[in-house]
Amino acid sequence: MAANLRHEFYETDEKVTISIFDRGVDLANVSIKFDPRRLSYVNGERSLILEPLKGQIDPNTSEFIVGKVKVEIRLVKMSPGRWGGLIGDSPDPLANSAVASSPTSTTKRVKNWEGITTEILGSEKEKSTDEDPNVGGDSTLNGFFQKIFGDADDDTKRAMMKSYQESGGTTLSTNWDEVKKAKVEVKPPAGSEWKKWN
Repeated sequence: MAANLRHEFYETDEKVTISIFDRGVDLANVSIKFDPRRLSYVNGERSLILEPLKGQIDPNTSEFIVGKVKVEIRLVKMSPGRWGGLIGDSPDPLANSAVASSPTSTTKRVKNWEGITTEILGSEKEKSTDEDPNVGGDSTLNGFFQKIFGDADDDTKRAMMKSYQESGGTTLSTNWDEVKKAKVEVKPPAGSEWKKWN
């Protein structure tokens, strides 16, 4: 059967990865079957049948992932080495082995990576600002500095205000004895250049 879906592949000695460009795939309508020398992908009227594969695959460890614009299929080779193509009648070193004599056809379920990510992130305990002042991005960091400023004495508040304003926001000091002596210099981060806006 001729393929009517655009596809491409790359390989390592252990695996062949095939990208089938089939946009907006509904998992309920897709049938993917792995056989030792055959791959079958059917989505409604669209299909891709590859047989005979250049080499033998392991149907039990081969898998696929459904994306928004393509379906990625990973075929695990039974015998390491390069195929150079997907289909052909090249000699299969496993053709006479016990593995080849037991016909196996497997339909795999796709992994729900979105659900796995959500589960992992949901299981992590969120830290409070007392445990980590960087939690929550800039707004929490600002809250951290507001707490320091709110709990400080008058000299510390003066030092913070003067150092922040004179340095263009590049320095924040709480030492009034040091800051009151001279203008606080601008100290941009390493690899950056300070430019004054007009």
